[in-house]
Amino acid sequence: MSSTTQSALPLIRPKQAWQGVQLFCTTRDGGVGEPPYDTFNLGLGTQEDPASVHENRKRLRRVLPNEPAWLKQVHGVRVVDADDPQLFGLNQWPPAADASVSTTPGRVLAVLTADCLSVVLADQAGTVVGVAHAGWKGLAAGVLEATLQLMQAKLPTASGWRAWVGPGIGAKAFQVGEEVRVAFQGKGAEQAGYFLPDALEPDKWRADLAGLACWRLAQMGVVQVENSGLCTVNDSQRQFFSYRRDRETGRMATLAWLGSL
Repeated sequence: MSSTTQSALPLIRPKQAWQGVQLFCTTRDGGVGEPPYDTFNLGLGTQEDPASVHENRKRLRRVLPNEPAWLKQVHGVRVVDADDPQLFGLNQWPPAADASVSTTPGRVLAVLTADCLSVVLADQAGTVVGVAHAGWKGLAAGVLEATLQLMQAKLPTASGWRAWVGPGIGAKAFQVGEEVRVAFQGKGAEQAGYFLPDALEPDKWRADLAGLACWRLAQMGVVQVENSGLCTVNDSQRQFFSYRRDRETGRMATLAWLGSL
């Protein structure tokens, strides 16, 4: 992981630059929000004053080539084509989906998170990109597989897939019930270390969501996977929003696009 500052915004990026692709995750710093949304909350679905969120989105826009293709995230597996003007035309509401893909340079894809994973996918040549919101429900149901499938359908000649798993709730912080482990049966739960019995509550588990995502990506044929390894809950510097930790909180954004700024 490396973080850089561009136009006063602290940004989290992969360790190495991707050919033909720009991508990063925002932090909670660099905006105008008041507690508990201090300061760079980008989520309009929170209870913060929308004027503050809009101001933060204006600041974000300054480091982007175009307005992001925002989504109405629903913890599902629907993936949309961000190049479709019928879905993302002027004055349209964001489509209900949890991932989007594009082959158009400068088309900015975006997802919001505050413990769920964000995952960016692209081919090695940087000709098609996808961004997915992957909470445990979406991950178990196949949102990453659906994202790659649409990318392959848009550009069948693309190859050499790579992925970046952004900041999210870490294994030590993610206590889950049996229903979560059952949801991943045959989908990674049987792999050693991804579900460990909780030391204090025998009917609970500690789930490695990022580890499950990385395993799933490998099964999909993604040959290069980088896990940021950053936990939004146990974050000593409190640089991330965390719903599990704070309940009332803001949202970071993970954004990606083809080309340069």
